[in-house]
Amino acid sequence: MVNTDSIRTLIGIIGNVISFCLFMSPLPTFIKIWKAKSVQDFKPDPYVVTILNCAMWSFYGMPFISESNTLVVTINGFGFFLEIVYTSIFFIYSTANKRKKISLALLAEVVFLLLVIFIVMYFIDNQKHRNLIVGFICIIFNILMYFSPLTVMRQVIRTKSVKYMPFLLSLANFLNGLVWTTYALLKWDPFIAVPNGLGAISGLAQLILYGIYYRSTKWDEELPSNINMV
Repeated sequence: MVNTDSIRTLIGIIGNVISFCLFMSPLPTFIKIWKAKSVQDFKPDPYVVTILNCAMWSFYGMPFISESNTLVVTINGFGFFLEIVYTSIFFIYSTANKRKKISLALLAEVVFLLLVIFIVMYFIDNQKHRNLIVGFICIIFNILMYFSPLTVMRQVIRTKSVKYMPFLLSLANFLNGLVWTTYALLKWDPFIAVPNGLGAISGLAQLILYGIYYRSTKWDEELPSNINMV
C-alpha cells in the first residue's frame, strides 16, 4: 500500500514541475528586452515582488519553521534565484530613474526579510509560533501574487477579448494552485492550502473567461497602449 507521505511527495514533485514552468514563463519577455537593449514599457514589479515571496516560502519550508516541506524549499529556492536573474536583466536595461526604484524596492525587501528572520529566530523558540507568524506572512504574499492577474481579467471583460490572457498560463496557474492545495490537504497545512486554494479559484476564473470570450476575440488587433504584458 502506498502511504500518504509517498503520495504527498509525488504531488509535491508534480507541483515543482508546474511551478518551474510558471517561473520560466517570463523568459520570452526577457529575450525581447535583451534583444532590444531596453525594458520598453515592461514593468519590474512582478519580478521584484516574487523575489520576496520566494524567499519567505523558502524560509517557511525550513524544518525549524514547518515540517516535511522540503519540496516547498526546492522550488522556491529555484524561483528566488531565477527572479534575481530576471530583475538583474531588467536593472541593466532600465533608465536611471527605474534603477533607483528597483534598488529601493530590493533594499526594502532585504530589510523586511532580515527583520522577520531575526525576530522569528531570536525571540521565538516555539516552532508552532514560528510556523504561525511566517505562515501568515506567506499567505499574504501568495494571495497578492495569485490575484495580480485581476487587472488582465478586468481588461478581458471590458474588451471581450482574451488575446492578452494566454490560455496555457491561465491553465498552469489553475493546475499549480490545485496541485499545491492537494499537497497541503494530504498533511494539513492551512498556510499552503488557503492561498493556493484561492489561486486555483483565480486560475479557474481565468479559464472560464477564456471560454466565454474566445469567440469574440479579434486576434489581429494590436496591443492597447495601456496593457503591460509580463
